[in-house]
Amino acid sequence: MSTISVAAGPFAHDRSSVSRIMLDVCLALTPATLFGLVMFGWPAINLWLVTCASALAIEAACLRLLGQPIRRLLDGSALLTGWLLAISLPPWAPWWIGVGGSLFAIGIGKQLYGGIGQNPFNPAMLARVALLIAFPLQMTTWALPNPLFSSSAPGFFDSLAITFAGAPLADGMTGATALGNLKTELTLDRTAQEILKGGFSTISALFGSTPGSLGETSELLLLIGGVWLVLRRIIHWEIPVAILASVFVMATLAYLINPDRYAGGLYQLTSGGLILCAFFIATDPVTSPISRVGRLIFGVGCGVLIYVIRTWGSFPEAAAFAVLFMNALTPLIDRYWRPRAYGRNVRGKPLVAAKWTSQVKEVDKV
Repeated sequence: MSTISVAAGPFAHDRSSVSRIMLDVCLALTPATLFGLVMFGWPAINLWLVTCASALAIEAACLRLLGQPIRRLLDGSALLTGWLLAISLPPWAPWWIGVGGSLFAIGIGKQLYGGIGQNPFNPAMLARVALLIAFPLQMTTWALPNPLFSSSAPGFFDSLAITFAGAPLADGMTGATALGNLKTELTLDRTAQEILKGGFSTISALFGSTPGSLGETSELLLLIGGVWLVLRRIIHWEIPVAILASVFVMATLAYLINPDRYAGGLYQLTSGGLILCAFFIATDPVTSPISRVGRLIFGVGCGVLIYVIRTWGSFPEAAAFAVLFMNALTPLIDRYWRPRAYGRNVRGKPLVAAKWTSQVKEVDKV
């Protein structure tokens, strides 16, 4: 009679957890978020707090209705969803935009499908698209940067009126985003080069002194946070690189073909929420493919759709639409591009072990 004793199990654990991953992503978002809050002042702070708080409250209510422990709030997923939604909204939007978006993101985009890990679409982007379709005026009114405590910035009590009482914004306090301005001016028979020379600065876009959401301000801080997540192995590099490379290549080719009609690759990389999408939204492990090839295909698909919608679509900002469309294709991508199973080759056939003496010890007993 013989027995087999296994020397080591074929698994490993890196001590990661849901709460730790969510915390790392929130930490990576913190520098860009704080910078954006300073640039847009008290109304942005009010909206960010309301959106995050309502996401946590709605998550708690859903957990209570489902009979699940409230301590699941501590995993940080609801906070991150509210955070991503908040920094994708116009920073001076009214409070009900943040609350309604959180209700849609948590209640419908997440809990309706079974909670964390079950949602097929990114909840924050699902809510942003719903808000954009339902409330286009509020979702396309962009405040100019008014740094906190500057002479032109609204004070604390004025900001309460803007956020909670619907006080109208003065004309001199609003402006178009870089992408919106380009799309509008092109319809007036102006060339892309004339438009960019008159109202776009790569330095301003990188450092965040342009109109837009908190996730469109400091591209440099978002890039630093995204690279930190890659180095921490919280996200994989394939999706961000594929998105940025595909947008840059398509924009550069279009610019070389017709520079009067199309902006160059650097403009596309530093405008809108592309960096936020590439590193913090499209890389959601629940709604993106699991294999390396699948992630590359997913990233290229997002990048192509972003550029196509930005250039020829009705909306100047296209990240949310692109991510949701590719989220729908994720199961199909995973079906045809699966990662290699342990103990099998890429074709699914069992591997042939040359020696087992270092792992398995056979003992004969009579």
